[in-house]
Amino acid sequence: MLLTSWLERFAPGIRKLPPGKLSKEELLDGRFLLREEGALQMHYAPHNDWLPDSAKLMLVGITPGWTQTETAYRIARDELQRGRSLEEAARAAKEGARYAGPMRRHLVAMLDELELDRALGLSTCEEAFAGCGGPLHTTSLLRHPVFVEGSNYNGHRPSLLGTDWLRETAVRSFEEEWRRLDGPYLIPLGQAVEQVLSLLAAEGRLDGSRCLWGFPHPSGSNGHRHRQFRERRDELRAAVRRAFR
Repeated sequence: MLLTSWLERFAPGIRKLPPGKLSKEELLDGRFLLREEGALQMHYAPHNDWLPDSAKLMLVGITPGWTQTETAYRIARDELQRGRSLEEAARAAKEGARYAGPMRRHLVAMLDELELDRALGLSTCEEAFAGCGGPLHTTSLLRHPVFVEGSNYNGHRPSLLGTDWLRETAVRSFEEEWRRLDGPYLIPLGQAVEQVLSLLAAEGRLDGSRCLWGFPHPSGSNGHRHRQFRERRDELRAAVRRAFR
């Protein structure tokens, strides 16, 4: 299902995007801008506008980066130009763009090592990314990409919890998706996401036992992820077994 009516608003502009790979100049020129405050800009992204009917597991990042954003627009453009419906275009963008790039390989390897593939009845967690509507839903606290002077926002500069509109947007967006999916098991990716979910758990708005706390961010820019994962692997694997037994 589509979460908002924004794709209807932006579809004409998406259809007119030039062929091939897209540049920041072509996508971040203001046509798809949702909000701007100081150096922060939030732009629409079609892939996170689609939500499945149900999911057992929800991976939560901070916000789509440039790689995901460009991939989502390119797929949505091609699907709309072929005459696909808005929902079909958004779903195709979701399938192709979620954690696109090297980060997906890192993520799948880590999840498989925790035996999450077995818990979900798969031979590898890569299968969960192959199509939407299965056991996995991927999303971001900030559903649509936020950039700081054109660079990916990392949740820390400025602080997500310390910036009113970012915090309010993140909480509202996350709670809407989690409740619609009837509370799937959560894997927060990175410290900034954990901070927000920990706050919600402390306020009684989230069941903390439904979260895999301490999972390292799989991004290649996290140079400590291998060490962090080795140190926590047994604990994380045990938590997965308890959650899906």
